[in-house]
Amino acid sequence: MKSKNSVKTRQAESIKQQVGLFNLRAPAGSHKRRKYLGRGSSSGHGKTSTRGSKGQTSRAGRHFYLGFEGGQSPLIRKMPKRGFASIFRKEYQIINLANLAKLKEATINPEVLALKGLIKDKTKLIKVLGRGEIKKAVTIQAHAFSKKAAEEIKKSGGTVEVINV
Repeated sequence: MKSKNSVKTRQAESIKQQVGLFNLRAPAGSHKRRKYLGRGSSSGHGKTSTRGSKGQTSRAGRHFYLGFEGGQSPLIRKMPKRGFASIFRKEYQIINLANLAKLKEATINPEVLALKGLIKDKTKLIKVLGRGEIKKAVTIQAHAFSKKAAEEIKKSGGTVEVINV
């Protein structure tokens, strides 16, 4: 008579053999077969190749842009234009004083901020805002400062240096 432990170990070993990267498969129904077109009537997609007969959609080179309404004037062109988008708009990466207070450097510039992960791109514009406090005297180089941030930095004995683009 076989012991229960030996049966369990054999079952465990068979499970280990069954599951592995070498024999993983995609679940049934997760992949559709490719629709082969224009291969004769017996293919199931023959003659007109599932495009129907005649018309714009049956032709080669057909292309419709998003919002195409069959030649009728599209809704997007009927709607009035609203607002204004300035081409001279400046987009800043924002840093608060609370974030700068955590840094131990004496001079804080875009390279240091990028290195510490506080900004994404050191080549883009940076603006320092006044949320939080800064206790130590540091030199901060940025493209713009809010009034409160500049006052807080100067009050702590630090200096504000504006980087000109």
